[in-house]
Amino acid sequence: MSNGIIGIIANPASGKDIRRLVAQGSVFDTSEKANILRRAIRAVDALGGTLGRAHVLIMPDTDALGVRALDGLHVSLEAEVLDMPATGSPRDSAEAARRMAERGAACIITLGGDGTNRAVAAGSGDVPLLPISTGTNNVFSTMVEGTVAGLAAATLASGAVDPELVTSRAKRLDILLDGTPADTALIDAATTRDLFIGSRALWEPDRLVEAVLTRAQAGMVGLASVGGCLTSIAPRDPRALYVRFGPGGRRVLAALAPGLVVPVAVAAWRVVDLEEPISFARGNLTVALD
Repeated sequence: MSNGIIGIIANPASGKDIRRLVAQGSVFDTSEKANILRRAIRAVDALGGTLGRAHVLIMPDTDALGVRALDGLHVSLEAEVLDMPATGSPRDSAEAARRMAERGAACIITLGGDGTNRAVAAGSGDVPLLPISTGTNNVFSTMVEGTVAGLAAATLASGAVDPELVTSRAKRLDILLDGTPADTALIDAATTRDLFIGSRALWEPDRLVEAVLTRAQAGMVGLASVGGCLTSIAPRDPRALYVRFGPGGRRVLAALAPGLVVPVAVAAWRVVDLEEPISFARGNLTVALD
């Protein structure tokens, strides 16, 4: 029987990167994110009377999204903003997820893109994630209405459904540096010739060197779209895809970002097993994750 605890982690920085300038990425401002939270919390509260009292834990953030969402919101459930510092970095999401997992959260609703969910997954352990898309390249997260997300989270947290029947495990890429674990990724790990992090976004195909993808489908956006032009690897397929960019192979037309459909040169590619190690070429390169 679940304890009715639901976590909510909303990234205030998601949906605001440079791809609003170089492409046509959707914009999710502070007000809309707070409104999504309010709709999700209202839905949890509406179902709480039938399925049991819910307790919502919200990550604090630099835009005070949780405080905005709860302001003037008359609900019967218990809701609290976690007592932890908000640094404005991905560490906030990982730490909040860790604390929610320790308190026994049945699931965590996330607002963000692939990068946000990568940070959350670093701390959430086996707690199921319900990712609402408010980022740019959204492969892991989906465009689900906050109200529906709240209803789904409340149903799961109530213990009314078996988590094994309504959730599925996602693949993960483990990043090793000289054999030592350094980071993880949920969708893609790539190397680029860009030596400065800068805008933290990839939209120039000529800068790409190599990538490993956990998903490859033409209907996706980002590097997964490139892979989708080569083969199809669904979220539950026990496979991944290695791609080496450059001349000498074929060119594909891929959606690297919303509204940005460009030709990408692929020198070579192959399907790999989940446990197969892949070594990236050494050199003056930057590793980009999700």
